[in-house]
Amino acid sequence: MKDAFSSYHPLVNFLYFVMVIACSMFFLHPACLIISLFFSFAYSIYLNGKKAIRFNFLVMLPMLIITALINPAFNHEGVTILTYLDNGNPLTLESITFGVASAAMLITVICWFSCYNAVMTSDKFIYLFGKLIPAMSLIFSMVLRFVPTFKAQFQRVSDSQKCVGRDISNGGVMTRIRHGIRIMSIMITWVLENAIETSDSMRSRGYGLKGRTAYSNYTFDRRDQWALGALTLVGGYVLISSLCGAMYFRYYPSMKGHGLSAFTISALGSYAVMCAIPLIMNVWEDRKWKLLQSKI
Repeated sequence: MKDAFSSYHPLVNFLYFVMVIACSMFFLHPACLIISLFFSFAYSIYLNGKKAIRFNFLVMLPMLIITALINPAFNHEGVTILTYLDNGNPLTLESITFGVASAAMLITVICWFSCYNAVMTSDKFIYLFGKLIPAMSLIFSMVLRFVPTFKAQFQRVSDSQKCVGRDISNGGVMTRIRHGIRIMSIMITWVLENAIETSDSMRSRGYGLKGRTAYSNYTFDRRDQWALGALTLVGGYVLISSLCGAMYFRYYPSMKGHGLSAFTISALGSYAVMCAIPLIMNVWEDRKWKLLQSKI
């Protein structure tokens, strides 16, 4: 399924992810965490399909549970004591709640970054920052694509070593260790050579020189203007609301947040709209396409 949001100008895509990732990191209000977690999961599934479903429920959900259990095991702050552990330390409701909130924040940010990696391709990032910070933009784009390319290359190397009987699944423990060291040595060599080749290739193409144009030419049209205006409007209201305390919530020594009011509800609603913007755009584009198809 084609993602309509990915077809917008890179400035719109980048601004959106900066906003949602920053808000997901700093807004620890339970409602904000639930909203951001839900829409990050939904958008990652929309982008990656069954692969995202498996990753979210087989990796992210266990990570949420493990991270949530770690905090009350080491943090014993809070006034609501539920019971006492065997070592005499109290188990508090606040430490459990904060552990769940921290875990939700962590996996939400990871989910948003997975969406960012799918939408903000390296050519988009270089298009935005290639002239401002050419060296850093190249390094950052290489870092973002390092994990998927490393994984694919590792699978190819592992398969080739398996064909000659040198895979980590063959032989005894020491033999498997030697095979694993050999594969990692091959991968390290590949990483270094790939970085040098990329650097030489970009230098030979005149990357970073004055007057050099980008490989991809993006046009900031009226649709992008409307999208940027909507992002600025909604994001500005969310920022103002947070500065006024609508997103405030503390976990220690006791849990307390901003009282429920029309202002708080409007702030949370705006935050939900901001997180749902890519899905809203996709639904809108799908409806437009179906309407055009019905008129043919």
